[in-house]
Amino acid sequence: QEQLVESGGGVVQSGGSMRLSCAASGITLRNYAIAWFRQAPGKEREGISCISGSDGTTYYSDSVKGRFTISRDNAKSTVYLQMNSLKPTDTGVYYCAAAPWPTIVPIEEFFRSWGQGTQVTVSS
Repeated sequence: QEQLVESGGGVVQSGGSMRLSCAASGITLRNYAIAWFRQAPGKEREGISCISGSDGTTYYSDSVKGRFTISRDNAKSTVYLQMNSLKPTDTGVYYCAAAPWPTIVPIEEFFRSWGQGTQVTVSS
């Protein structure tokens, strides 16, 4: 089976940092693109970052570029999202998702396996 489990969410003060983890099972990371999406209440889900399975090419949306860093550890089958300089507008449920074919842009339709999400709350 293909299973993704997010962890690391919680409450952090504005300006703080947090690292999210996406643990994958039934997936060889080099064969999948892994993306992070987030969704605030009442808002559409937004693709914010992606890392390719082949060469580790990364993508960041304008809203997080320069503050967030995506990385992977193939041996641990885990993808990370390091979030720095957090803002209240970063608050939302963060999901990781896997696409079993090459992509670098987090287009939601391409991603077939999804985690359950982890809540991130940034207080002002």
